[in-house]
Amino acid sequence: MRLKKELGLMDGVGIIVGIIIGSGIFVSPKGRARVQRQCGRRPRRLGASRACYPWLGGALCYAELGTMIPKSGGDYAYIHEAFGPLPAFLYLWVALVIIMPTGNTVIALTFANYILQPLFANCDSPPDIPIRLIAAVVICVLTWVNCTNVKWATKVQDVFTASKILALVIIIGAGVYHLATGNVENYRKPFEGTNMDVAAFATAFYQGLFSFAGWNYLNFVVEELQDPYRNLPRAIMISLPLVTIIYFLTNLAYFAVLTRTEMLASNAVAVSFGNRMLGVMSWTMPFFVVCSTFGSLNGGIFASSRLFFVGARQGHLPQILSLINKDNYTPVPSLIFLGFMTVFMLISSDVAVLINYISFSESAFILTSIAALLWLRYKEPDRHRPIKVWIGFPILFFVICLFLVVLPIIQRPIELGVAILVISVGVPIYYVCIHREKKPACLENFMNNVTRTTQILCRGLPEEKHE
Repeated sequence: MRLKKELGLMDGVGIIVGIIIGSGIFVSPKGRARVQRQCGRRPRRLGASRACYPWLGGALCYAELGTMIPKSGGDYAYIHEAFGPLPAFLYLWVALVIIMPTGNTVIALTFANYILQPLFANCDSPPDIPIRLIAAVVICVLTWVNCTNVKWATKVQDVFTASKILALVIIIGAGVYHLATGNVENYRKPFEGTNMDVAAFATAFYQGLFSFAGWNYLNFVVEELQDPYRNLPRAIMISLPLVTIIYFLTNLAYFAVLTRTEMLASNAVAVSFGNRMLGVMSWTMPFFVVCSTFGSLNGGIFASSRLFFVGARQGHLPQILSLINKDNYTPVPSLIFLGFMTVFMLISSDVAVLINYISFSESAFILTSIAALLWLRYKEPDRHRPIKVWIGFPILFFVICLFLVVLPIIQRPIELGVAILVISVGVPIYYVCIHREKKPACLENFMNNVTRTTQILCRGLPEEKHE
C-alpha cells in the first residue's frame, strides 16, 4: 500500500509549468504597477521581473536536494534531514496555516474573478460574495478529482497547461504587433522618477516572485516520479527557461499596451489587455485565463497535499492524514484537509495581502532549505549526489533569499508581523503535541477514534514501510 509512481517526464513539466503559469502573471502585473510609484517606471518593473530569474539557480539547487534526498515533501524533507525535527515542523506548520492553502486560495479567487468579470463589465469589480462562492466550488471540484484518480489529475494538468501557454502566446503576439506599428509611448523616458530605495524594491520583488511560485512543487512528489534521478532535473531544466522567456515577453506586451493608470484600475489585467487589442475576440482572454488558473489550482492541490501526507507519515501531523485510499491509491484525508483549509482562507479576498503573507513565509523557508544544502555540503562532503551544482549558485541564492526576508519588514511590518507570529506559535505546539512522548490518555483515545472513523469513511490504510 503505497502511492504509485505514475508521473513521467512530461507530467513533471506539466506540474511545474502548470503551477507557475497560473494566477501570478495575471495578478502580479497590477501589483508591480502599484509598487512602481516607489520603484520607478517600466524598465524598473521589468528589472524586478528579470531579477526574479535567479530562481533558475535556486531550481538547480533543488534538483541537487531532490536527487540527494529522494523523498516527497520538498523543503520539509530537506530541512528535517539537515536541521532536525523542530525546524522541519515549523515549516510544516507554516505551510499548513499560510503557504499552501493561501497560495491555492489566491489562484481560486483569480479564477472566480475572471469568470465573473465579463458579467460585470460596467462595474469596477465583481461583487465579493459571488467571487468567494465560485472559488469555494472550484476548490471542492478539484479536490474531488484529485481524490478520485491520479491519472485524471495529471490529464487535467497537461490539457490546461497547453491552454495557458496558448493564451500567453496570443498576448505576446498582440503586444509585438502593437510595438511594431509604432506604439512606443509607454516606453519613453523610462527612468523618470526612479527610486532606488532597496526596501521598496524588495516589496516589488515579492509581487514578481509570486509570478514564479510553484517552481519547486515537483520536489513535493518525488516519490511518485518515475526515475527521479533523471526526470527531476530534466523537468526543471525544460520548465524554468520556458517560463522565463514567456514571462518576459508577456510583461513587455502588457507594459506596451496598458498605461500605469489602466493597470492600477484593472482587477483582471489580461482581460483589459484583450479588450484593447483583440476586438470581437476579446472574450477569449477571460476563457483562457479561467483555463489557466483552473489548471494551476489543480497542480497546487495535487502537489501540496503530499506535503501533509509526508508530515503525517513522519509523525508531525495526525496519523489520519497519512492514510491512502485502498482503491485509488490517493491520499484522500490529506486532500480533504487541504481543501478545507483552502476554503477557510476565503475569509479574506484581498489578493495583495495574501501574496505578501505567502512570499515572506516561503522566502524564509526556501532560505532554510538552501542553508540545508550548504550545511550538508560541509557536514557530509562525500555523500552521494547524482547532481552537484556549482557552489556559487546556492551561495548567491542564499543571499537573495536573505535580502527578501529582512528588508520588506520595513515596508510591510503588519503583514510580515502576522507571518512571524504564526511561525513562533509553532514552537510551543511542537513541544506540547509532538515532542512530548506521553500524551494525555483522553487525547490519544480521541485521536484513535477519529483515525478509525476516517479509515472507514475514506477506505484508507496506512502506507506500508519498506526498509
